[in-house]
Amino acid sequence: MKEQKNELMWSHIYWLGMLGTTGSYTAAARRLGVSKGAVSLRIAELEQVSGVALVQRTTRSVRLTEAGQALVESTRQAFLEIEQGFDSIRDLANRPRGVVRVTAPVALGRQIIMPMMDGFLRNHPDVRVEIELSDHISSLAREGFDLAIRHTGHVPDTHVAWLLQTSTTLLVATPEYLQQHGHPKKPQDLAAHNCLYYLRSAAAPAWSFAPIRRENERHSVAIKGNFCANNSEALRELVLAGQGIALLPDFTAQSEVDAGRLVHLLPGWKPVGVFGDAIYAIRPYSAYVPLAVRALVDYLKTAFDPASQARVQSPAR
Repeated sequence: MKEQKNELMWSHIYWLGMLGTTGSYTAAARRLGVSKGAVSLRIAELEQVSGVALVQRTTRSVRLTEAGQALVESTRQAFLEIEQGFDSIRDLANRPRGVVRVTAPVALGRQIIMPMMDGFLRNHPDVRVEIELSDHISSLAREGFDLAIRHTGHVPDTHVAWLLQTSTTLLVATPEYLQQHGHPKKPQDLAAHNCLYYLRSAAAPAWSFAPIRRENERHSVAIKGNFCANNSEALRELVLAGQGIALLPDFTAQSEVDAGRLVHLLPGWKPVGVFGDAIYAIRPYSAYVPLAVRALVDYLKTAFDPASQARVQSPAR
């Protein structure tokens, strides 16, 4: 009877680990594909059998007690090996299958990633892709994502990253706005314009630029404007309406520049520190990468500009 009870507790411990990772019963239940009540019941059963409190509950959060954390840590490697073993057996069919959970920024996801998904799903009918579009920077390990698409200039050393495409930031305005308010000739001229800016903090907004041929130099200018947003698509719409000047990533603005609806300003200056310099596919390092995840990364590398394809950071395979 004791052995049978211990065997039953393995799944309970796994659920406890999921609760510790997600920090809430609701999130743990969603990850496990069960009800919130089922998770609560199993944790209560585990506490009853162990004889100690494993979870500390407050009105706002859930976290593991010292005993609960110790139990999860002592079994983490065993569960990881079980997961990797199951994934490797499933991959013996040599056909990608299963769920790939992806997180991506809203604008990048809508404009670039989503149009690519039709081709991937047609080529891989046994793979289900779950994409969460959010400008919140998610923790891949804690929130259970297999892959993140990031528009950034920095990749954590603990992660594996594939460069999908380089990216530039464009300073733009409509021809109509410029006809009425004039063309800025240097960064300091922007202080006299209505600058629509990306909202990152409550601090006074400022833009920095470097001369294209002297990128070690920095020229910063305090700006002001009557609109800000934490989404580049929203900024683009106001710029297209003739409301002002904005810094936008190239994947948001380049097509409008090519069509003549926006003008690229100060081409001899490089905006610094507003948006990332490249688009990456990122995942935490692990010795084993599921076939479905590798298939999606390979597809994205092909779907982006082939000239930009390169592998960076430590190998995943």
